Amino acid sequence: MISGAVSRPGQFRDLNGLRGNATPTGMSEASKIALVTGASRGLGAALAEELAAQGWHILAVARTAGALEELDDRIRKAGGSATLAPMDVGQPEPMMKMAEAIAGRWGGLDLWAHTAIHAAPLSPAGHVDAKDFQKSVDLNVVATRGLIALFEPLLRARSGTALFFEDDHAGEKFFGSYGATKAAQIAQARSWQAENERLGPRVVIARPEPMPTGTRARFFPGEDRAPLSPCRTEARRILPQIL
Repeated sequence: MISGAVSRPGQFRDLNGLRGNATPTGMSEASKIALVTGASRGLGAALAEELAAQGWHILAVARTAGALEELDDRIRKAGGSATLAPMDVGQPEPMMKMAEAIAGRWGGLDLWAHTAIHAAPLSPAGHVDAKDFQKSVDLNVVATRGLIALFEPLLRARSGTALFFEDDHAGEKFFGSYGATKAAQIAQARSWQAENERLGPRVVIARPEPMPTGTRARFFPGEDRAPLSPCRTEARRILPQIL
């Protein structure tokens, strides 16, 4: 069993189970498979719930087991199905084992939605904390490179789509860490998109409207959140454009 995987009665919640023949409750063998990295909250959770409501089986990856279980409860209550993988996408070995398990159980992925991000505190460029900056580089840039390499063959196997999300703050004051590393992540996605126009997988870079997420609250404390677009609304707006 992969370290950190969650088991809940009556359903596979460990990744070794992906190698078996049983089908999780609420999932049919014809279900499409969506991997959501960063699925525990915000847009990632909204995408997972919306896809599950449309009959997709969700592979939900995030570091927080409790938040994933809450997501799973909501998905199951609505009649959907999910497999939970509480792990850090920045750790190569668990990610490699997960990719192998997905290949063995389903043969590939129909969709990978990447919402995991490290949002370092805003700071003047000359005072960016070195450890926070390195965490941003490791998750937003280095981990993204590794995940692309792991998931590309899984997506190609099922003619799947990779989905990234633009959040352009590059060059804005106090966004030296987040802005630079998020821009680097999207630059990788754009290169991958251009390289695979013929062979696939299809790579889509969506631009959500500002949403009332925890990350945005840290960036803009005291902001009036009423005009912001709910995460579920954005999920419902974006998904029809790519499915």
